[in-house]
Amino acid sequence: MTTLFTPFRIRDLEIPNRAWMSPMCTYSADASPGSAGRPTDFHLGHYSARAAGGAGMVMVEATGVAPEGRISPFDLGLWDDAQIPDFARITNAVRSQGAVAGIQLAHAGRKASTGRPWEGGDWLGTEEYGWMPYGASPVAFPGGPVPHEMSREDIRAVVSAFAEAARRALEAGFQVAEIHAAHGYLLHSFLSPIANRRIDEYGGDLTGRARLVLEVIDAVRAVWPDDAPVFLRISTTDWIEENSEDPRDSWTYEQSARLTTWAGQHGVDLVDASSGGTDIVPIPHDADYQTRYAARLRQDTTVPIAAVGRVKDAEQAEELIGSGAADAVLVGREMLRDPSWANRASRALGAEPRFITQYAYAL
Repeated sequence: MTTLFTPFRIRDLEIPNRAWMSPMCTYSADASPGSAGRPTDFHLGHYSARAAGGAGMVMVEATGVAPEGRISPFDLGLWDDAQIPDFARITNAVRSQGAVAGIQLAHAGRKASTGRPWEGGDWLGTEEYGWMPYGASPVAFPGGPVPHEMSREDIRAVVSAFAEAARRALEAGFQVAEIHAAHGYLLHSFLSPIANRRIDEYGGDLTGRARLVLEVIDAVRAVWPDDAPVFLRISTTDWIEENSEDPRDSWTYEQSARLTTWAGQHGVDLVDASSGGTDIVPIPHDADYQTRYAARLRQDTTVPIAAVGRVKDAEQAEELIGSGAADAVLVGREMLRDPSWANRASRALGAEPRFITQYAYAL
């Protein structure tokens, strides 16, 4: 009896299974003046294909809450009400095929204003339709510019931008909002001593460094319905603590566990446990390099946990759920390779594929 393909109920939302599409940047948004940030027909086909392929939830990629919050000029954005109808096309398609529609709300911080990865991914200066990035402190990501250190007014504006983007996401028909606080982007850069050297109330000890994340959670939760879930993606480690030759203070698993507990107290319903991104450091290549941290979080806290990272086959995903290591799995690269990964996995585990009515004869 499979556990991967059992429903997952969170608040009043029932997600049909626990095999979900991970948010993955595609750098394919409209970048033209007046239309920047809007999803295109590519996104409509991309996300609806995974919904038809059996994913219980389709999480739309990192979506900038402000123009300067995008990783690149080709990222999605939801900072303007005029962008809502384009996202509504995606939610309508995803939900019509039996999946739950989620969106990851993000601000890239000091890692913003870069080109597409397949074009080198280098920082784009202001003379190349880029912009000066913001950060917790004037500490550059390797290879990037020194970011503008955010003032209290800048911080208040970011908190408001997350709340307004969440409101727009709700109007567009999204059922889950995920706050991106991982991978070295803005919220993670406040959490990690690697990037946060502030001496005000947003720096220093863990309470200060976590302040912005918790303020964003409160702001999003205030506009998101009480019966609908809010998720939080975190990096469980900067991968500095695992390197005995690197003495720097960094973001560690123990801090992640405390943040997870605080996030639950502030209304987060599930933590999406990723890792890394604040610096360029060695990362292990073993299959459970990341999911083992998800398993620890699930054991050490009371907040539901989703595992992500090198989840390749049905048996591996089933083991994560069946063993109690995670409540759900987010599948990334494998769902890029195979839009029907979830349906194939369900068949491999002896479960009924979640074919939409129009495809049912394929059984």
